[in-house]
Amino acid sequence: MICEDIMKLKILPPTLRPNNRYLVLDIKSEVKISKEELVSAIWYGCLRLYGELETSSFNLWLMRFYDLNNYSSKNSNSIMDNNFNNEISYYHFKAVLRCQRGFEDNVRGSLALLSNYNNKKIAITTIGISGTIASSIEKFIN
Repeated sequence: MICEDIMKLKILPPTLRPNNRYLVLDIKSEVKISKEELVSAIWYGCLRLYGELETSSFNLWLMRFYDLNNYSSKNSNSIMDNNFNNEISYYHFKAVLRCQRGFEDNVRGSLALLSNYNNKKIAITTIGISGTIASSIEKFIN
């Protein structure tokens, strides 16, 4: 019993935890991508611009991933081409990305410079930044 009490980890109080910001991303891709591929593309873009040392302090984590191609009635004009075949010109996604406060501009810059991933075109833009996941979804996704 005594050994279990000593081994128990204590939770950090909120004042000692690092502050996070949540970036809402708008992703347009030439091919359909998964959540894992998006995470890989985000890390690739940050590592390419800032290197491993600085990217490690960004504390990146993909919190939410939304595939907007399934909601054709809401976004039918944005994913359909204006030609007669109604071919899909690009795939549209949104995501919520967590990063540490103070590094928001670094992450935004590295994502804006990312244009190709795995020889496919991809465009990632930041719609907005928020302090909580709930407010970021409420303001920028719904």
